[in-house]
Amino acid sequence: MRALRTIVDMSYARHFLDFQGSAIPSAMQKLLVTRLSPNFRQAVTLRRDCAVPLPGDVELLVRNRFVGVNASDINHTAGRYNPSLKVPFDAGFEGLGEVVALGLSASARYTVGQAVAYMAPGSFAEYTVVPANMALPVPSVKPKYLTLLVSGSTAYISLAKLAELSQGQRVLVTAAAGGTGQFAVQLSKRAKCHVIGTCSSEEKSSFLKTIGCDRPINYKTEDVKAVLQREYPEGVDVVYESVGGALFDLAVDALATKGRLIVIGFISGYQSPTGLSPIKAGALPAKLLRKSASVRGFFLNHYFSQCQAAMDDLLKLCEGGELACGVDLGERSPGGLFTGLESVFRAVDYMYTGKNTGKIVVELPHSVSSKL
Repeated sequence: MRALRTIVDMSYARHFLDFQGSAIPSAMQKLLVTRLSPNFRQAVTLRRDCAVPLPGDVELLVRNRFVGVNASDINHTAGRYNPSLKVPFDAGFEGLGEVVALGLSASARYTVGQAVAYMAPGSFAEYTVVPANMALPVPSVKPKYLTLLVSGSTAYISLAKLAELSQGQRVLVTAAAGGTGQFAVQLSKRAKCHVIGTCSSEEKSSFLKTIGCDRPINYKTEDVKAVLQREYPEGVDVVYESVGGALFDLAVDALATKGRLIVIGFISGYQSPTGLSPIKAGALPAKLLRKSASVRGFFLNHYFSQCQAAMDDLLKLCEGGELACGVDLGERSPGGLFTGLESVFRAVDYMYTGKNTGKIVVELPHSVSSKL
């Protein structure tokens, strides 16, 4: 068996071998954004005849085994993150797999066969070229490690940098049973805070209790505003907010004196043409001033240099059994498990029904080609 470390002048007319001795094809499937739209199905096309890319000197070629689905995928397909992008462009930005080839400079840190997670454009593909500095080594190709990358790091870094957590404080996490909410709950509990989490079902409420949430609120059966006013009359010290719209307004009103509201998203508005849901922003300055409170935005791309350190800590907690990494592979979705690139469409739809518990992950099975 031949293990390729570098590839130079390789023709797409023939196959080459991956680290297991099976053939890496010259063509692959991937998802392309062919029209700008917050409607994922309208924006994205599955292409089955794309060339497998070759890594440059400081790049890795990763065979994707699992890809992460994020609420913000439709912000990407709508062109909101980079308005200069022209269609077609690659979809997806979070993957987990094995390095099957790499450039000479990249081989100083990585080896063929190594498991890596990464944040880089084009993850919704069978193979992705990833800049070596955008990849993070993980112990093995297990979907739980993918939950730590975008979702876990977002919670870890935002809480560490913006929340100013201290023992005994009250923390409200919205969409608490989702991909990133689950980590905000657990990390807040590790800081010895009292954690309140909103969710949409009794199943999710039960899940939240297993990861330490002190007061799950199922907003389908309880009035969130009434619960907060009755049980937390002095307000909450920190809100970890990802929903937006009416829940954002409610969270502002629930802040205690010197409270901090961290905005990590506003999923309620992503599917609209403007990307925003109406809020009562006119009164916001007065409300914040009256409480000496603050609203702080967090976008992971601005903190990428800190992701390696965050991942190191999260991996230790995960491997030590101190952090639950909820993964939703679609077992309870109407169409069953999310398997193959074509199921990414279903996975995005599923996310926007609000039914997922934990991080939504799609598996890309590898069909071993005959050896050369």
